[in-house]
Amino acid sequence: MKNVSFNSSRSFIKHWSVRKIILTAVTMLLFSCNSDYTPKPRGYFKIQFPKKEYQVFNEPGYPYSFEYPKYAKVLKDSSFFGEATENPWWINIDFPQFNGRIYVSYKQPGKEKFDKLISDSYKITNKNNVKAYSIDDSLITNPYNVHGIFFRLGGDVATANQFLLTDTTKHFLRGALYFDATPNEDSLGIVNRFLMEDVKHMINTFKWN
Repeated sequence: MKNVSFNSSRSFIKHWSVRKIILTAVTMLLFSCNSDYTPKPRGYFKIQFPKKEYQVFNEPGYPYSFEYPKYAKVLKDSSFFGEATENPWWINIDFPQFNGRIYVSYKQPGKEKFDKLISDSYKITNKNNVKAYSIDDSLITNPYNVHGIFFRLGGDVATANQFLLTDTTKHFLRGALYFDATPNEDSLGIVNRFLMEDVKHMINTFKWN
């Protein structure tokens, strides 16, 4: 009898434990289904931005001058896709901290028709149509009577910000901000906005020499 009684008690405890586990699991499941769930947005590394301070680029012999950030470097560009540039006034404005660069090319409309230079600029911009979901252009006029067009591209493109500056007769300059990183509109957005302040400052202080 003792063995029978013992076995029955052990069986009862065993079944009760199983029922308790099942009941707890069901309760948790019902609770989780009724509770609110808000997915967290994807996070990115925090970036420390430097103070906005500017210096003048006005090198002897160059047909233009402008102000650029102290955390940037201006380097002479001597080649374009492996070939020599057509004149010595092509430069790169590097932002080492952000793996960014503004490619600046310069041409003289007197040697090429002005309309062709404008058309070529639109063709270069439209090459991003595959990944861009929008391309907006707006006219530029700065306090020094420099005119141009600014292009803003939406989407995961290699360069979201491009511009051209000209006087329509002697000078034609094109600039494009690139990042040495996989194009991602979300992750590059905060850096793009920070450097866009510098691009705008450069344009607003731009002069022909």
